[in-house]
Amino acid sequence: MRLRIFQADAFAASLFKGNPAAVVPLTEWLSDDTMQQIAGENNLSETAFFIPEGDHFHIRWFTPKAEVQLCGHATLATAHVIFNELRFQGELIQFNSKSGMLTVKKVEDKLQLDFPADFAQSVEPILVFAEAFGTHPLATFKGRTDYLLLFDSEETIQEFQPEATTAQAIRRYPCLFWQKPG
Repeated sequence: MRLRIFQADAFAASLFKGNPAAVVPLTEWLSDDTMQQIAGENNLSETAFFIPEGDHFHIRWFTPKAEVQLCGHATLATAHVIFNELRFQGELIQFNSKSGMLTVKKVEDKLQLDFPADFAQSVEPILVFAEAFGTHPLATFKGRTDYLLLFDSEETIQEFQPEATTAQAIRRYPCLFWQKPG
């Protein structure tokens, strides 16, 4: 099997800057195992795979270890490849994804991604976060895939240095940390 693989740096105007992603155009889906192996071989934070579907594209993203539901920088990298390397003639690209429809449009010499909103809901505290930080968050919220933790001081977040076993435990919970304003 021979595949074309591109690497593009999102959020950058020059090489070796920004956030790199691999992009693999397909005409039909490969097995999940094969796509996972390709992502592992690429060893970038994400590898995007896409196929044309009528007037839009279907996109999927894999890290070296797992498929993810949404990835902004790899979506922008994919749009860049479609517009610039594959010479797509339109001004707007629509991607069908596991997170819904994503739209990328050309705005002068830049690409603009319409990212889906994620509304976090309050959830019960998760013990592993309190163990990791040595204190309970003031509040815990969960969005579609990530957790948002509210702490009362910036120092708590800045001083966070988890030990190896704690770091491994909290990796199961993708999270964003947020400081209480004021």
